[in-house]
Amino acid sequence: PVAFPSRKKDPAADAAAVPPLPSADGATASGKGRPTPRRREAEAARRRPLVPEDRKAAAKAQRAAMRAQRDREYQAMLTGDEANLPARDRGKVRRYVRDYVDARWNLGEFFLPFSLVMVFAILVTGNDAVASLITLAVLYLVVLVTVVDGFILSRILRRRVEAKFGEVPRGTLMYGVVRAFQIRRSRLPRAQVKRGQYPS
Repeated sequence: PVAFPSRKKDPAADAAAVPPLPSADGATASGKGRPTPRRREAEAARRRPLVPEDRKAAAKAQRAAMRAQRDREYQAMLTGDEANLPARDRGKVRRYVRDYVDARWNLGEFFLPFSLVMVFAILVTGNDAVASLITLAVLYLVVLVTVVDGFILSRILRRRVEAKFGEVPRGTLMYGVVRAFQIRRSRLPRAQVKRGQYPS
């Protein structure tokens, strides 16, 4: 009969196959040098609480982080720091649109002050129906003119953004028109260019 080799492992051979680990004093030591952790201990070490133990402290830390983020974004809107701007104002396209709008004389930025003057004029005229009608007609005319100016601005922005960046991202034109209707001093991010200083 043919004798087959035994499948039983030789403990001595296994021990010889595992290289000894260095000990703390530099000498080699046999074995792993530490006891094998039990399954229960290993699972307990891997567990992490889903909810923080101190919820008040976690909420306070989160509010502090959000407050610091808002402060950074506000300072960036004052200084033009591109890295810390809010997501809606970030990017080369948005910066280009802001610079073009800020360099342009927009009729929309005078709409709010003029409207307040017209409303005051209507209140002053009082019972004079003709004067009130004329004032109201002028107000509607100003509204129409500013809307037309905003439409012209959107067409200009579309043409210039396509020529420079190849495409117009969604919301870009409305972003520029809305900015054009804001008073220059109150715009955020603050204007970084002077009147007539159009971007290339």
